[in-house]
Amino acid sequence: MLGYICKYAPVEIFQAMGAETERIEPDVTNFNQAEVKMHPNICSFAKGVLEDVVSKDYEGVILTTCCDSIRRLYDVLKEEFPDRFIYMLDTPRTTKEMGVSLYLSRIKNMIKAYEEFSGKSFDEGAFLNHLKSVESSRRLNVKPDAINVGIAGARTGSIITKILEENGVNAAFDLTCTGLDRKILIDEENVLEEYARGLLSQFPCMRMEQAAGRDELIGRYAGSVDGIIYHTVQFCDNYAYEYAWLKNVLDRPVLLLETDYTRQSYGQVKTRIEAFIESLSAGRTKPEVKRKVDDKVYVMGIDSGSTSTNAVIMDGERNIKAFSVVRTGAKSGVSADRVLRETLEKAGLKREDLSWIVSTGYGRVSIEFADETVTEISCHGKGAHYFNPNIRTILDIGGQDSKAIKLSPEGEVTDFVMNDKCAAGTGRFLEMIARTLEVSLDELGAIALTSKEKIEISSMCSVFAESEVISLIANNKEKADIADGVCRAIANKASGLLKRVGMEPDFMMTGGVAKNPGVVRAVEEKIGAKLFIADEPEIVGAAGAALYALEKLGI
Repeated sequence: MLGYICKYAPVEIFQAMGAETERIEPDVTNFNQAEVKMHPNICSFAKGVLEDVVSKDYEGVILTTCCDSIRRLYDVLKEEFPDRFIYMLDTPRTTKEMGVSLYLSRIKNMIKAYEEFSGKSFDEGAFLNHLKSVESSRRLNVKPDAINVGIAGARTGSIITKILEENGVNAAFDLTCTGLDRKILIDEENVLEEYARGLLSQFPCMRMEQAAGRDELIGRYAGSVDGIIYHTVQFCDNYAYEYAWLKNVLDRPVLLLETDYTRQSYGQVKTRIEAFIESLSAGRTKPEVKRKVDDKVYVMGIDSGSTSTNAVIMDGERNIKAFSVVRTGAKSGVSADRVLRETLEKAGLKREDLSWIVSTGYGRVSIEFADETVTEISCHGKGAHYFNPNIRTILDIGGQDSKAIKLSPEGEVTDFVMNDKCAAGTGRFLEMIARTLEVSLDELGAIALTSKEKIEISSMCSVFAESEVISLIANNKEKADIADGVCRAIANKASGLLKRVGMEPDFMMTGGVAKNPGVVRAVEEKIGAKLFIADEPEIVGAAGAALYALEKLGI
């Protein structure tokens, strides 16, 4: 088995020589080997490929000169596996005739190297017959009756298309470095030359001279889809820059999705994609569910978060009948059962009185009694609009993540960004600081309001911030001043999230941290505007889920 990573790799040549080929799609839990053998800031894709090759018995790996990270990967693989066919194919930057000639000569050198390594011989006739059996892939495949999403940016794996398929969404095109759109050009007299020309005629990667025209090509395809997922890889800056530019010129919604190619990122990726799909689905006809023939209709929304599990029971007139907030324990399903019982008891209802239950939050898929799941991003948007129709921008700071959400006047999510890769600025972060200051979490915000001295907390990393707080305590700084500095540090981070979606008033803050007066004041000072806070900010997502349940019933 020969592994490869790039659409410019001439895999059909190896196939014609009897070798099996496989595109390497890293699926790892850690970068233990890569962290030792490569620099920490090498892109996570290159690290993932190294981990994959170490764990599998590849005959060899075909790489191309796409970036410095892959060049470093080649050096490491050559050193680690001297008995395998580790080959770096230098891909020309130009597709003009000079580039085709260069590529042809380099492909011939590669063939010779593989012949010497494997003992096999390349036969041009067999290669021609193999090419005739290979179909050129389609770059654009739009389905009229489906939600169509295009994929662009850096190399991506099957995880994105898998999540799209699970949600009934069509991946109309894939213009990433691993999205194959080969044109198999066949000329019986110049087989290899036309093959090389076809490889170079694919949608250009960022290193190709035609990269300047990428925006025009992406824009051309964007007009055929409902939205675009723009994928980047951790520590791959080129594509992040392109996204920042494209977002301002495309007339379609664009979701930025950064992955690190570890299995742990699946939940984050799934939440972002499903929320994006929900925003694209807004206004489309939804299948109706039969209502109970009763005088009253009741539904429940349940928001399963990392810190609290919240439930709201709403009647057919969209009035909140009852709500509960319970601490999320070790198992989200157990917490969900508890909040179900408590909320039903407060409402004076039985389980069979509920016509529909919608779950949301990170633990939504673990709630077995729910009839439907909706992402917390969409639910927070709908819940915020319910409590205050004037809200256009939401800041949600929960137990383990932060979100900024942009709403349309109708309350539909038009854009969002998430910080869920780090606990900085979240409820967990505040809990850690409170423990270090030896005050309760409820006291932390209150004492921050009594601060007399401005103290800057320079690090938002939970580990480093704790060390910084300990140093300030050792220097006899007041707890109130430290607490205020922490609140203002959170406000700075929150302001960055809000700016990324566009700061349009009115503003609302949701989540458990919205109960912290020190953070609320700091955020208001930073953005120069008042924050609307619901009476119970932790139930906004659950209320939005209940509203989705009513809409499902056609109410």
